[in-house]
Amino acid sequence: MSASPIRVGLIGYGVAGRVFHAPLLAADPAFELTAVVTSQTARLQADHPDASAVADVDTLLAHPGIDLVVVASPTPLHVSHATAAVEAGKATVVDKPFAPDAASGRELVRRAETAGVPFTVFQNRRWDGDFLTLRRLVDDGALGEVRRFESRFEWWKPSPDSSWKSETATGDGGGILFDLGAHLIDQALVLFGPARVGHADVRNRRGGRADDDVFVVLEHASGTTSHLWMSAVAPVTGERFRVLGSRSGFLSSGLDPQEDQLAAGLRPGAERFGASGSRALIGTGTDRAEVPLAPGDYAGFYRRLAQSLTDDAPLPVDPRDSLAVLELIDTIHILNRK
Repeated sequence: MSASPIRVGLIGYGVAGRVFHAPLLAADPAFELTAVVTSQTARLQADHPDASAVADVDTLLAHPGIDLVVVASPTPLHVSHATAAVEAGKATVVDKPFAPDAASGRELVRRAETAGVPFTVFQNRRWDGDFLTLRRLVDDGALGEVRRFESRFEWWKPSPDSSWKSETATGDGGGILFDLGAHLIDQALVLFGPARVGHADVRNRRGGRADDDVFVVLEHASGTTSHLWMSAVAPVTGERFRVLGSRSGFLSSGLDPQEDQLAAGLRPGAERFGASGSRALIGTGTDRAEVPLAPGDYAGFYRRLAQSLTDDAPLPVDPRDSLAVLELIDTIHILNRK
């Protein structure tokens, strides 16, 4: 692929496309947001006046000069849209979860490999500031041997809304396990390696079409046990991370600020972008010290992708990592049906 700018076609201009991908691409001089599949023409032109709105995926793929396709459509459409991009010979990014089950995900990865097309998954929460901080502490051995990793995404939303996420059935990639579990499981595997499902409790509390309250235990081959919570019906929430090691423990609270900052119009490179007002602690018992959280860096995904496409560096996320997440989610759903 030629040097900058890498011309991008974006499929979808909902929350994923408008809040995450388009701003990150526009902030990186290595990329040019060229065309977007959306009916929100006026909104796109107000946000990105140099980008063209196109009516459908076929038109986008026929657009001259597109180097990279970013799939930010609703989850049920990910496989068909990504397959079309791969078969058109375009480098492809797919938002997570990139498929509604491991079998279709495996086939998509196979197609990309056969076509020789760069293919990766937007696991953006690998670049959360609290996760970057924790990963450094784990890699440095500051916690000793990590015995238990606890991780949560929880909030209080007792009634489902009318969005496609609430209306999508589990078989099509709906539910909080796919939506948030794709992040929590991926983070656990990045930190502690391959795992099996030790326990899973998957519930539908609100009467929607898919799960909204999940607890999962992963048993890693490395010896760590991960306890993962994801819930839309938690009236009080726990620590974002609680990590118990043989030498020390780690606690952090609150969510990485980047999503809210991007939604509010703040962009990478702006003062305080990615900086969190939350705090983290490391220590034992009452002997604890505050740890400054690294700034979050979602833009790092696209910096690494640009290096991959122009300098043959590794992809920012190996799609087989995301496939391993889907395999665990499949197992959890099977266990839940028994």
